[in-house]
Amino acid sequence: MRNFDLTPLYRATVGFDQIADLMDRAMAKDVGQASYPPYNIEKTADDGYRISIAVAGFSDADLSVEVKEHALVVSANKAEGESERTFLHRGIATRAFERRFQLAQHVRVTGASHADGMLHIDLVQEVPEALKPRRIEIASAPAAGADVVEAKAVN
Repeated sequence: MRNFDLTPLYRATVGFDQIADLMDRAMAKDVGQASYPPYNIEKTADDGYRISIAVAGFSDADLSVEVKEHALVVSANKAEGESERTFLHRGIATRAFERRFQLAQHVRVTGASHADGMLHIDLVQEVPEALKPRRIEIASAPAAGADVVEAKAVN
């Protein structure tokens, strides 16, 4: 039921071969994707983004933020030093997790901060000058009769 035919897309575009792989990954992970920890993705500017992840109970030392192969990987592993504590109710989950975000080309992480149980990761999309749209001047064609040289008949 989730099969897509991308043949029309390939006929009308050049260089978007990886879109099929991206869609396959998104659909495969969507079925069994865990909802822990909850997160938000917001647009902060025309070229700026922020990912906010709820990481209550984790310290800075427990968290890891890495970028590898166009993917942002956020993971956490809580130290097991709480064995002497007895909980009557444990509602704050501090289980280990790994969350991946696929990054588009030219998106880079500018920083991360951890405050009030939230991990904020700031990203910016920096399109190189060579890839930005530019206006091409159209030269006017020379007049049709300007380059004609008059010749006399030889016969």
